[in-house]
Amino acid sequence: MEIIGSRRKSFLSPASDAAPTIPIYRSAPELEVRLEDFELYAVHRLRVLKGISDALSRGKKPNEMENVVKELLKVHMSHPEASQVMSKDIISHFVLRLVYCREEELRKWFLSMETTLFRYRFLLETSEAQIALMAEFDLPYKIITNAEYENLKDKLNKVARSMNSSADTIYYKAPFEKVPDLVARREVFIMKGYAYVARSQVVSLLVTHYRSHLSKALILTNRKWTSMIREQEKDRLTPIVEALSTSYLGPDYSQPKDFGEISLRDIDQIARSSFPLCMRYLFEKIKEDHHLKHGGRMQLGLFLKGVGLKLDDALAFWKSEFSKKVGAERFDKEYAYGIRHNYGKEGKRTDYTPYSCQKIISSTPGVGDHHGCPYRHLREENLRAALNNMGVANRALEDVMDKVRNKHYQLACTLTFEAVHGASCDQGINHPNQYYSDSKTILESRNNSKGT
Repeated sequence: MEIIGSRRKSFLSPASDAAPTIPIYRSAPELEVRLEDFELYAVHRLRVLKGISDALSRGKKPNEMENVVKELLKVHMSHPEASQVMSKDIISHFVLRLVYCREEELRKWFLSMETTLFRYRFLLETSEAQIALMAEFDLPYKIITNAEYENLKDKLNKVARSMNSSADTIYYKAPFEKVPDLVARREVFIMKGYAYVARSQVVSLLVTHYRSHLSKALILTNRKWTSMIREQEKDRLTPIVEALSTSYLGPDYSQPKDFGEISLRDIDQIARSSFPLCMRYLFEKIKEDHHLKHGGRMQLGLFLKGVGLKLDDALAFWKSEFSKKVGAERFDKEYAYGIRHNYGKEGKRTDYTPYSCQKIISSTPGVGDHHGCPYRHLREENLRAALNNMGVANRALEDVMDKVRNKHYQLACTLTFEAVHGASCDQGINHPNQYYSDSKTILESRNNSKGT
């Protein structure tokens, strides 16, 4: 796959109705890709994978997941030119392979999400397209003979009835370890080390092969990336690839939009009512210790800028706290510049953007630092205490802690938001400033209702 500046070559024509529309990504395509499409397509596919991750974390059932995947593909993976839909699919997959091959945790997440995407895309295909895709995989498993089916018919039908599904007459015989998901759910008949897989369940066989192929491919891609690609593309593709795994895909919160400015007079009350845990924790630490290290100052400072704290008020806020520990003169010499810099008034005068959840979660605070995601970094007893202080208790608290234990930190924050505000947040929390904005919307709506 060659990345170029402006040209693009189509290499696939629209598939026929009977042909499968799911690539199996055995090798990178021989085509040219515009640099802007390289990143854009990857972002679009990443929205699909993250949508799948959120849906799974929320416990969506298989029939619900089919609808989720169908809608995600419709929204994010379409293309104005029908002939380019498959191209976009393949390009985006191979770009994200580069992005997610680089670390074990990234590989595990990508492998899980791509496998889930493949499963539900297969189930959404027509029967004819499913058969065509099965032929592409060239599975080494044979359909059992009529005689073997007759001998096992009663047992096979019993398994089907236990799952409330209709009996099938076509079964594949495969080693039981090739369908671990069916075995785990007791949805397949096993005899002498072989599983008898109904045609309606054959997606499990395909998924096992697809997962195995993709897992090996990610390892090989990582070797190529480390030994060759990263250095060769250090001035062009490498910055894009390394940024995509922590990319924030939502609105820009560099400037306050919905609720204008906040004043120092109201900041304590607003922090209690509308700050997410990560910012409330830092806010309480600065009140307690009268100091934050650089990472904490950046994380909280840019958040406060995004929610509408003016530069003069920001300087007054930080100075009032820091001067209690380091003195006003030292604050002016060592810390005031950094605050003005965040507001674009020093240095390159860049308008810095508040940190997204992805960036905060991926950060690793050092000893004595308080920045980062508290759902990830706080000890359980400290996290429970912090959540209790926000008003999260009983069943809601246990639900949050369950998500934390399973490393679903953004979903834990979403459940916290819902518990604190008594309202659903279907889109999930993806940015601390989104938490603030959604909180203010709910609270102001309630205040307006009381006034009428």
